[in-house]
Amino acid sequence: MLPDWSLLPEELLQIVSTNVEDCFDVVHARSVCNSWRSSFPFPSCLLRPSYSLPTFDELTLESKDLCTLEKVPLFLFRVQAPTVASEYFLGGIGRDDHMDLPSPLQCSVKVHIQGNDPTLMNMTDCQILSLGHQYRLVGWEPKEYRGAAFLPLNKEGRRGEFVVLLNYTNVLLVVTSAEMKWKRLENVPASICSDLFTFRGKFYASFLAKSTFVIDPYSLEVTLLTPSPLKPLNYMVASGDDELFLVEVSMPSCKVLDFSRFTCKVSRLDEEGGKWVEVKDLGDRVLFIGHFGNVSCSAKKLPDGCGVSGNSILFTDVPTYAYKYGVHTGNVGDDLNCWRATRENRVMIFNTEPVLALQVEH
Repeated sequence: MLPDWSLLPEELLQIVSTNVEDCFDVVHARSVCNSWRSSFPFPSCLLRPSYSLPTFDELTLESKDLCTLEKVPLFLFRVQAPTVASEYFLGGIGRDDHMDLPSPLQCSVKVHIQGNDPTLMNMTDCQILSLGHQYRLVGWEPKEYRGAAFLPLNKEGRRGEFVVLLNYTNVLLVVTSAEMKWKRLENVPASICSDLFTFRGKFYASFLAKSTFVIDPYSLEVTLLTPSPLKPLNYMVASGDDELFLVEVSMPSCKVLDFSRFTCKVSRLDEEGGKWVEVKDLGDRVLFIGHFGNVSCSAKKLPDGCGVSGNSILFTDVPTYAYKYGVHTGNVGDDLNCWRATRENRVMIFNTEPVLALQVEH
């Protein structure tokens, strides 16, 4: 017979609650019974802090109504199933206190798997990795909106204040909690911003005009990073608070968009020198680029044989392969000093909403 964990003596339950650190272990513990639920506070990293922002008239930038900017935690979770392929889901996980289930699980994800109806996935059956968070506008989505970035202002005398950058048409707009009025950010190109990021308390922006900038959140001073990207299509990916990478993508001239023929150059930010330094090795990192922003995780946290190995890049827009450095193509004229598709484990994309569902074929 299985033990009834709800009968665990209270003093032992207190010992358990003080030694559980992983947020999903806490969610699982809260699902045992009402007494366990009251002993384990809901994990703060799964909460969604929100901030009120003004909307604006798209012609004059004059303030109109209010909307909400929500902080959404992102996770990569792998289905633990004995199949020939590894299935992954990437997206934001929210809290629902009104789920009528036999066990009062408070954390689930509604997923759309090819050939099946939408379903709530039980997190107890998954391996889960935290990938940070992203910010989303709720209740308002202006035309040509490409994302937002948020930073708190924590210097003395400004605690509780914040600044937000909005990637909008061919400009970056900025609003502060002190003024609550949108205005155009100066000294950046009048070009499409392909990527807007925060890293170690600063904003970073990459433009199709082949330039990248660091933006101070307090002064809004803009500084050009060198060398400038050689290609217009480039992405920034942070590895926690440790490193920030720039991935430049070269596309061959062809009628059909073929990700397997792309090549990449990867650089790491030298924050002190204010420049990008090319790298050939990402260590055990895997960079995910595409839907739900650009994120990274450690391949060491993934089980052996899962189909995803370290020192690789995965594009999650269309079916493709993992990218590695120095791949031999068999063609004598191909440059080996770049990152390209390995053609080993194919990555299939099943859907992108409400979460990204992908499968790595063995």
